[in-house]
Amino acid sequence: GFDLDAAASTGADASSGADVVYELGGGATEVPAPAPAPAAAVTTNDAEAAAVGTTDPDAPPDPLAKSKAAKAEGNASFKAGDYLDAYDSYTDAIEGCPGEPTGSQLLKMREEFEEAEREKAAQRHQEEMDRRRKKDMKEADKKHRAARTKFRDEDDAAAGEASADGSKSGDEESDSDDGDDDDEGEKEPPARFDPPKHPHASDLAVYHANRAACSLHLNRPSECVEDCTVAVMLNPTYVKAYMRRSAAHEALEQTEDALKDAKVALEIDPRNAAARTNVARLQKIEDERLEKLKVETLGKLKDLGNSILGNFGLSLDNFNAVKDENTGSYSISFNQGGGT
Repeated sequence: GFDLDAAASTGADASSGADVVYELGGGATEVPAPAPAPAAAVTTNDAEAAAVGTTDPDAPPDPLAKSKAAKAEGNASFKAGDYLDAYDSYTDAIEGCPGEPTGSQLLKMREEFEEAEREKAAQRHQEEMDRRRKKDMKEADKKHRAARTKFRDEDDAAAGEASADGSKSGDEESDSDDGDDDDEGEKEPPARFDPPKHPHASDLAVYHANRAACSLHLNRPSECVEDCTVAVMLNPTYVKAYMRRSAAHEALEQTEDALKDAKVALEIDPRNAAARTNVARLQKIEDERLEKLKVETLGKLKDLGNSILGNFGLSLDNFNAVKDENTGSYSISFNQGGGT
């Protein structure tokens, strides 16, 4: 027998959440439920985690959380056509991405590398010129010795034989030296800049390429080229970056560079229809540009030639240039009456 009236007198009900302990002898004791814990405040990190789809409190913090949130804002602005806001958001994503080297550091390292390569090329050129001068001096000395030997007294057999032996020995030495010089003059393949690895290279490449897309829409092709260059240094197989840089080069009327980037994109992704179309289109533009340049150059050379030949009563009209359509070269013939 438990005293149900005693239990009722405690005031416990289902809604209170309190526990009732029934005692031997008919008594009952109510154990109040613990007070609920206060709701935790939402922190900035929680908001950033929610923005990138990570809300697990036990998960380690994402080092790219701020960058990803900024990128998401940039994507929304870009889709809405707000390219300035998108540009700023992608800049925040770039600046919030941890790790080195940064994009500006990569560009500086590449510039320093190219400057060092130019200095090496200049040094190699100077060494090649010195090598050729040395070779010319040896050839001149060889001819001088041969001439001296030729005019020696042929009646002195011993002296002539010794001179011939000396000339032969000198010739052999000169030939050997020339061979060594030729080996030293072999050209080295051009060095390529190999950038250091970035811990978040793929993500950072996307941020730079996205900002490059904004620059295209904002008519800033030079900035687009710079951002895309950083992107392909971080990710050398990034097709979109090559395509955007190609478009920027074309906007700058740098069709040769635009064609190169389009070809690289097509090489990486042979099934890319846009890259294939751009390669064909840009190749045609580049061929026309080169042909126009060739015509302009020939025109300037013709004017120069006429100014010289005029002193002899001639002009370049006395010469006929016929282009070979197969090779693109020209054959020239003289026409005596062409200038009359």
